[in-house]
Amino acid sequence: MATATTTALSMKLLIDTKARRVLFAEASKDVVDFLFSLLALPVGTAVKLLGKEAMVSCVGSLYGSVEKLDGTYVQPGAAKDALLHPSVLSPAVSSKSSLLGLPAPPSPQAKTFYRCSLQCICYSGGYGSSSSEQARCNTCRTYMTESYATSCPSCNNQMTTPFTVVPSAGSGSKVAASVSGKGFVQGIVTYTVMDDLTVTPMSSISSITLLNTFAVRDLSALQEKTVQLGYDQGLEILKASLQSKTVLTDVFLKPASSA
Repeated sequence: MATATTTALSMKLLIDTKARRVLFAEASKDVVDFLFSLLALPVGTAVKLLGKEAMVSCVGSLYGSVEKLDGTYVQPGAAKDALLHPSVLSPAVSSKSSLLGLPAPPSPQAKTFYRCSLQCICYSGGYGSSSSEQARCNTCRTYMTESYATSCPSCNNQMTTPFTVVPSAGSGSKVAASVSGKGFVQGIVTYTVMDDLTVTPMSSISSITLLNTFAVRDLSALQEKTVQLGYDQGLEILKASLQSKTVLTDVFLKPASSA
């Protein structure tokens, strides 16, 4: 996907309602691309996304050690940021709309700022403005406020003129120009995703074989459920993949009390 993802992905789960487990899921190319892209995330990035407390291994302790390490003990030319916020090198990941390649949570609405409402003519070729007026005009432009109609510290006029904050060149998500955005897998088939995230191309025969493998006798106990896969679910899948072999069940069949 070369363009930013604007809607959550979805996949269809086949659930054994008696055993309360996900047998397998039908997933599109985009879902499989996301799952495979987890392999390209540096360990430091995973810790950053999930938080040190979520790591059941010692990786969280390593991450915390780097965070707390005083710069005195860091080699010249080495950067702590390279370990704490490593670059994602995989094109299939870096070309997406967010670090996980999934729609990021809605950003807080940008704040509106205001500057002095004094109409300065000293920079627009006006005549008759004294040096003191020019100085005051220049000073007025150095103040801003979040509160509408605040008094300007320079001239006491109300600060009611809104202005736009221009983001820096490095902010926001960019699509790498050299990336084709094709992802990892072909989109010509639907894929089977097992509860342990094993992925294979789907066929009608393989689905029947899977039901036999799970020894399903009561077909009436099976239920299809379509679930959305957004940024929050992506984080849960990443976390569960590091801790469990029943990822889909853990993420999408939570007990009602913890949902």
